[in-house]
Amino acid sequence: MFPNHPKGLAPLFFIEMWERLSFYVIGGILLLYAMDTERGGLGIAQLSANDIVGTYLAFVYATPFLGGLIADRLIGYRRSVLIGGLCMVSGLFSLGTPGPTFFVLGLVLVCIGNGFFKPNISAMVGNLYEQGDPRRDAGFNIFYVGINIGSLCAFVFSTWVRNSLGWSATFQMAGCGLLIGISLLLLFWRRLAVADKPPAPHPDDISIGRILGTIMVPSLFVGLLGWWLATTFIPNSPVTPPTCGFLAGTLPLIVFFVLLGRNAAPAERTGLLAMLPVYVAGGTFFMILHLNTTALTQWANTDTDRHSASMFDVLPKTTQPALPGYFRNAGPLVPRPHKDTLVVVDDATARMFGTSRLDVLALDTMLAAHPELERIVVAGELPGVALVKDPAAFQLGANVYPAGKVTVKDGRDSHGAPSISVQLEQGTPRLARVAFRRAIEGAQQPVVLIDQKTFDGVYRNAVAATPTLPVGTYLMVTNPELFQAANALGVIFLTTPLVLLFAFMRRRGREVGTAHKIYYGLLLTAASMLLMAVAGWLTIHGTLKVSALWLIGAYVVVTIGELCLSPMGLSLVTKLSPKRYTGLMMGGWFCATAFGNKLSGFFGGIQNLMEPTSFFLLLAGVVAVVAFCIRLILPWLDKAIRQYGA
Repeated sequence: MFPNHPKGLAPLFFIEMWERLSFYVIGGILLLYAMDTERGGLGIAQLSANDIVGTYLAFVYATPFLGGLIADRLIGYRRSVLIGGLCMVSGLFSLGTPGPTFFVLGLVLVCIGNGFFKPNISAMVGNLYEQGDPRRDAGFNIFYVGINIGSLCAFVFSTWVRNSLGWSATFQMAGCGLLIGISLLLLFWRRLAVADKPPAPHPDDISIGRILGTIMVPSLFVGLLGWWLATTFIPNSPVTPPTCGFLAGTLPLIVFFVLLGRNAAPAERTGLLAMLPVYVAGGTFFMILHLNTTALTQWANTDTDRHSASMFDVLPKTTQPALPGYFRNAGPLVPRPHKDTLVVVDDATARMFGTSRLDVLALDTMLAAHPELERIVVAGELPGVALVKDPAAFQLGANVYPAGKVTVKDGRDSHGAPSISVQLEQGTPRLARVAFRRAIEGAQQPVVLIDQKTFDGVYRNAVAATPTLPVGTYLMVTNPELFQAANALGVIFLTTPLVLLFAFMRRRGREVGTAHKIYYGLLLTAASMLLMAVAGWLTIHGTLKVSALWLIGAYVVVTIGELCLSPMGLSLVTKLSPKRYTGLMMGGWFCATAFGNKLSGFFGGIQNLMEPTSFFLLLAGVVAVVAFCIRLILPWLDKAIRQYGA
């Protein structure tokens, strides 16, 4: 890929690859970790979990606005990338440390780090090429392959680590990967100097103080106002205060970029204004693409037939035992677990067991109510209980903590539905990990503690012909996060054919312009949601799982759209922006992405409030409207791009 390109492209390719590995580990498992109530996750309700993920994704792409500005004006691109990488490493190891404070701190550090890293490494790629260099688009496509190799490795490695060692180790593994990327940056520090344009203030530049005063302070004020309005006038609404506050806070940013273009010098004005519809297209596209971290991950987890997803069986450690929640909408011929392996307990104890936070007192109370159960220790120590090395029991166990350190609270979520939260006092050490066994068919077998509603759901669709799994065996299902790898695989294998297709059309005198590629990318994005709408119809109102091929097909279609749109958007930022604004305008691109990402979290939160078909048709309609508007201004966009030799 590299011989005909500047020497700095190869190290930037691999630095970005390792950084994207760490980033996509978070994107792959964050929602699953937040919502999980069966494998030791946080047990957060769907709307709140999606709100957290959407807010994280929004800020992780909004911070590049400031990161690009600081690089442009003060410290340059290489130093910004280094600072960003170190912040993200710290954030990943914080996420891998149990406790709500470390969870929040980790997300904040990753957001700050990405703000320094992401826009500036992309700007460095653009700086490798002179204005008008025809290799620039191909260079960004190659760079994009590095992003998706990292993405693919993230899903494969994180699945293996999560199934083997758990949630915390998965975040820590990602931090180690990013350390490799930082090491490469330092190793090639001098070679990358050519891509690091030194800060060059211009007399007409807007000062950082003025930007903070005219953009960031108004954004903070308007965001807090939006938060207050949502809290006061639409409480218990799917439009949560964080969603309303963030979207309101972007309004001053929108005004800033509009005025920046309108008030620019004539030689710069057209290019800056042409970036605005590109931002809209990019934000709309990423609203759909990053549903892979919210709505589409939920779809993979709950509505996809994962026990038949044999296309991933060649990869090691990519399957896990199906726990009771998987069978809620499983087909009648899907084998069910033996009923004696499921023990019905009260709702609070079931939630404690599923989130791996058992209080010693609750443990003793539960055992008194179920004398048929045998408690075993599979890690750590409990007085009077022998240690048992049983891998199957370890996977089905839960951590035990001292009395009074675990709090169970009954409440209601934002839709008024009853909810149970389990909170562990920060910094509490684990006493041991325990599992439970009972005598089944003459042998002691590990069992799972669940509530009555979950137990009923396991056998709801069962019929007389439904097979029952042998005692001690489990239905193996593909990890839900692994389906996101379809997007990365698509980019890796489809980039070269698509580049060759566009080159062939150029030689035949039928070149597809950059603006037209963006338009076609939006059409394909809408088509991917139409495909999911058909899949939603096949679920019969969400009561049956459907083939994994529907989700994979949607990822492939949206990936082709991504290859048409996303690299072109990155390339246009570097082509249409004045040199002194490159980092700032790249930050604008990521702010548009942040807007779309927050909407991804919003749509993930309301997914279960709508019929599956209606949900995906709504998303397809939103994208189609934006595509229609882009189509109307294509002649003007083409003219603006040609004006700057792009």
